[in-house]
Amino acid sequence: MRRTVRSDAARRSRRTGGFTLIELMVAIAILAVIAVLSWRGLEQIIRARQTITNAMEDERVFVQLFDQVGIDAREAATDDEVGQPSVSVAGSTLQIVRHFGIAGEAPRLQVVRYQIANGRVTRYASPPVATAGDLRRLVDASSGAGAWSAVPLIGGVGAINARLFVPRVGWTTQMSEVSDEIARNANNLKVPQFGNAPLDRAVKGLELTIGATSLHAPIRRVFLVGE
Repeated sequence: MRRTVRSDAARRSRRTGGFTLIELMVAIAILAVIAVLSWRGLEQIIRARQTITNAMEDERVFVQLFDQVGIDAREAATDDEVGQPSVSVAGSTLQIVRHFGIAGEAPRLQVVRYQIANGRVTRYASPPVATAGDLRRLVDASSGAGAWSAVPLIGGVGAINARLFVPRVGWTTQMSEVSDEIARNANNLKVPQFGNAPLDRAVKGLELTIGATSLHAPIRRVFLVGE
């Protein structure tokens, strides 16, 4: 009788001292499920972080582009200084003739062009000039000719569109309407009460719209010209 009691106690001791094979398999399966779920969660966090990083980088690049356009539009020369529209659009090209000043030097003019090629927006800037003849040659010259500087601003752009605000017309892309406004302003100078007034700007505002592969919708910004 004592042997039986001792053998039962030994069996109970062996059972409580370890795990069975089924228990180990269940534990391993649970750990495997937890590992898979943890990996998927970590992968989603990494993807979300990368998406946020890319969005912040895109925003930084767009801000840089719009800031530069705003500076150029604010420094735009007047139409009578240029002898033609100081702000013009043609297809995917935006051109601004702006003031270029360095402390201690006479003010000069510079031609700036924003052009898109192969999905990239590049800002071309001419060397500054002081005479009307040199300015006309720059306006007619190619952006990549001579001493023009080229600064790539943003890539992945599908389209870039610019519109000009002409007071009596509204928003337009037709340069003929800008030229008509310049002629109208010049005629107003012949009226006695306006004889001493400076030639008014034909273009008061600039609207720039950019569509990119990283954007769900195009981004639009409006700038004052010469303000």
